[in-house]
Amino acid sequence: MSGVPRWTRWLLILLVALGLWLAYRQWDLGQWLSLEQLKASRDTLASLYADHPVRTALVFFVVYVLAAALSIPGAVILTLAAGAMFGLPLGLLLVSFASSAGALLAFWVSRYLLRDVIQTRFGKMLQPVNDGLAKDGTLYLLTLRLVPVFPFWLINLLMGLTTLGARQFYIVSQIGMLAGTAVYVNAGTQLAAIDSTRDVLSAGLLGSLALLGVFPLVAKFIVGVLQKRKVYAGWQRPKHFDRNLVVIGAGAGGLVSAYIAAAVKAKVTLIEGHKMGGDCLNYGCVPSKALIRSAKAIQHLRQSQTLGIRNAQGEVDFAGVMRRVHEVIHTIEPHDSVERYSSLGVEVLQGHARITSPWTVKVRHPDGSENILTTQNIVIAAGASPFIPLIPGLKEAGFLTSDTIWGLTELPRRLVVLGGGPIGCELAQSFARLGSAVTQVEMAPRLMVREDPEVSDLVAASLRADGVNVLTGHQAIRVDMRHGEKCLIVQHGDQELPIAFDQLLCAVGRSARVTGYGLEELGIALTPRKTIQTNAFLQTQYPNIYAVGDVAGPFQFTHTAAHQAWYAAVNALFGRFKRFKADYSVIPWATFTDPEVARVGLSESEAREQGVAYEVTRYGMDDLDRAIVDGTAHGFIKVLTVPGKDKILGVTIAGEHAGDLLAEYVLAMKHGLGLNKILGTIHIYPTLSEANKYAAGEWKRAHAPQRVLRWLERLHAWERN
Repeated sequence: MSGVPRWTRWLLILLVALGLWLAYRQWDLGQWLSLEQLKASRDTLASLYADHPVRTALVFFVVYVLAAALSIPGAVILTLAAGAMFGLPLGLLLVSFASSAGALLAFWVSRYLLRDVIQTRFGKMLQPVNDGLAKDGTLYLLTLRLVPVFPFWLINLLMGLTTLGARQFYIVSQIGMLAGTAVYVNAGTQLAAIDSTRDVLSAGLLGSLALLGVFPLVAKFIVGVLQKRKVYAGWQRPKHFDRNLVVIGAGAGGLVSAYIAAAVKAKVTLIEGHKMGGDCLNYGCVPSKALIRSAKAIQHLRQSQTLGIRNAQGEVDFAGVMRRVHEVIHTIEPHDSVERYSSLGVEVLQGHARITSPWTVKVRHPDGSENILTTQNIVIAAGASPFIPLIPGLKEAGFLTSDTIWGLTELPRRLVVLGGGPIGCELAQSFARLGSAVTQVEMAPRLMVREDPEVSDLVAASLRADGVNVLTGHQAIRVDMRHGEKCLIVQHGDQELPIAFDQLLCAVGRSARVTGYGLEELGIALTPRKTIQTNAFLQTQYPNIYAVGDVAGPFQFTHTAAHQAWYAAVNALFGRFKRFKADYSVIPWATFTDPEVARVGLSESEAREQGVAYEVTRYGMDDLDRAIVDGTAHGFIKVLTVPGKDKILGVTIAGEHAGDLLAEYVLAMKHGLGLNKILGTIHIYPTLSEANKYAAGEWKRAHAPQRVLRWLERLHAWERN
């Protein structure tokens, strides 16, 4: 195949397509492959078979093979015709082998003409498909054959583009299409028996039509049973269960999962190996925002003269700042405590969990004792931990992470922040305001690469104004000791630059916790991003094991983990009745720098990359009365809408309290409300929330009906005269 020139293949494809189209038009095949034509020709076909049984069967077989091989529409009609002409036994035999033979021919044609071209051009995109077919090709193809989401002719062509073996394709197709073929051939035998309108109500015909409707449901059930048997093969299912749900991890995802289960009176156990509340309470959202608040307070004091206040002074007590951080954590702790969740009906166990089978979890307690829990369902909410890059000398020099930085009691004189994402930007700005000499190193050409360039520029300018030495386009390559000082060596172009530091903070991202609690032993699959692979219902390949939060992705936000937890808990407990797909259509987030950056939906950069048509409406916060009064008149609101309509595609806000302002747009997008609704909503004056109304007003002004306005101008002029 690889020796055939590409132009020859495309010429063959063009000739085959042209020949099929001409034949279809010349002989008007569409009218022959219709139910009406079949019924009109029933007597003729039946007499033809009665006079020449062998020849008729042979011709029909060949025609069916060609129709399937050439992917001509009408396989259903031909299958019904087989029942009408030959009856169930012979019709089933002919169609079963003819359809499989034709499918194999179409498979070979697709493979010969197109596979090498497609694999060469889209090989990386198709690699997961090829890997899946290599691992579970039989089950995938059998599922498509039993529950035909796509037409059979399309399956034949698409499978030819993959690495699936021809023999495997034929055998699975022969078996997988048999049940559906039987249903349609049987329906054909009953359709042949209609002589009058009274025959429509015959038991045989009604039964066959019922089979046509019920078959997809039965086939789907069979496929589900086969999948479960394959997945759970080798595991011994307990005869009874102690619990309905076991949740591993007491962060946001785990706490919400356990809460929901207890609320509906399920027996649920929550296992936490470290601190209740997870990363957000102990190392992330809560302590970082407490630190940001202190840093902002000292910044306000330094700028108080702009408000007419003289000689306002403030001295940073860093140890006091960190004491307050821990006091804030301690104040919020009861919300996530063992006592609270126990009072809600959740059994809370402190210890290390390990999944030992799809239905059992071993817990090792702090005193060394162990016990095994049996459960119908498991929710994994193990969270994430800071990612540590492999930089020579880093480990020896020592470093901080977003988990360990809260143990500091002295303000670092010189702090290097490695990473230009949200965590790095927030902490770099805060420590600079508190008095550290901060250098921020980012390998990418700009900070916060997930946001639009103008947002990156605004945040970078604000950080530099606060004294942060922002180095974008610089790659950390090693850590050295020079003249008794620790130095990070960064590369920019062909030059190396040493940066002396007293403390170095690694803030280059977080990695899902996917080791140490049994995933490897169960063979639970991971994504290329090393998160647990789940389906739309948050199930792993074991249907009773779910994953939520940072360990599952695709977002590493506390509110997303809680959002996923609802779906996981409800699907785990009630999925046999009704399952719900996790909804990621409207996911907001914020970075709490100064100015804050908040976004929901598409950014302008993403819209361009995805080829989404959009219009941009922009409102500058420097025009807002309340922002001017507060001395925070900087930033903007940028709204992306469908061209010519007020439907919101995405919103980016950069400015004071951006995260709070975004909520109105999140609500609007979630419930399908447009900018006209926001414009028609009364906002209190003077508040920052008025910015949302004014942004909607900018859109309205740009879409004012100019022709109507000109006529109104003439009307008013006429009335004046």
